[in-house]
Amino acid sequence: MRVAVLGATGAVGRVMLDLLAERLPEVEAVTPLASPASAGTTLRWRDRDWTVHAPEAARFGDCAIALFSAGSAVSRAWAETAAAAGAVVVDNSSAWRMDPGVPLVVPEVNGARIGERPRGIIANPNCSTIQAVLPLKALRDAAGLARVVYATYQSASGAGEQGARALATELKEDTARADVARAGASRADVSRADAARADGARADSPFPARLAGNVIPFVGAPAEGGWTEEEDKMRAETRKILEMPALPVAATCARVPVAVGHSVAVTVQTGRPLTATEAAAIIGAQPGVELDSRPFGPLALEAAGTDAVRVGRIRADRDLPGTLHFWVVGDNLRKGAALNAVQIVERVLAEATTGVAS
Repeated sequence: MRVAVLGATGAVGRVMLDLLAERLPEVEAVTPLASPASAGTTLRWRDRDWTVHAPEAARFGDCAIALFSAGSAVSRAWAETAAAAGAVVVDNSSAWRMDPGVPLVVPEVNGARIGERPRGIIANPNCSTIQAVLPLKALRDAAGLARVVYATYQSASGAGEQGARALATELKEDTARADVARAGASRADVSRADAARADGARADSPFPARLAGNVIPFVGAPAEGGWTEEEDKMRAETRKILEMPALPVAATCARVPVAVGHSVAVTVQTGRPLTATEAAAIIGAQPGVELDSRPFGPLALEAAGTDAVRVGRIRADRDLPGTLHFWVVGDNLRKGAALNAVQIVERVLAEATTGVAS
């Protein structure tokens, strides 16, 4: 079986390729696709080199699956073409998430929706939404949900390769500046180092301000009412995945100087009150979740490179009955993007074998 990966040279695309090799032995060939600037380069997969091509209709003709992770504009340009060629498209961008003819899927939450894809496209949710809805699904099933409030702390790699590079460059500049100061450099040398550490974002940064040593309470483009598109995504996607279209959901999304690993502080009002102990047992039984009982809770640093969504610091509100607070972390490149997409592919293949979405 052959799988196309559009965005194969990007941060998520590379993880997708790794996971295909790790988890799906039936995938014997890949068609790596990327921007024209990357066309003609090669990448290594299953111990051989594969040539990267620019997307064109003919490239999808012999592919059973097409994984997309190259941004919304590219997905809108090519997803329907790939689906028309016979590939099941699993798209990691926001292009199709709210389309009523496209299921928005976290397999452990609403995997049965995978079979309902009239357009031949399945959408992968926002990275922070994926990790948050896993514990919420468990609480919804056990006690109902009345309201959800998110505060996210999203890593630099959530903005792709460009974001990861921007943070790494800023950290290197800070190290160089500190070295100059420790060496007792002249005032002119220190001034030059200070200039390299400009207060604003670098010209090649996707962030609106410096990220190193900073927290930026603004992720995504501006949206109506002072919100951001990222915050709107979390609200709309949570409702669609949990099949609760009227659920009150609010999010504040921030970017933090972490390389990989998103953290989400979740406040949830349940339909019936739960103790922290009851909530922990319910969340801990949810597939895809690992409980962290340490007082300081799960850490983004430890989540990087792992597959599970980790939940900890589960507390019952002291003043508001029926309200819980907890902390969720996950690798935004794996479960927050590539792994969730590959798990969808696994369900698609199981459906093809059994006729039922598992």
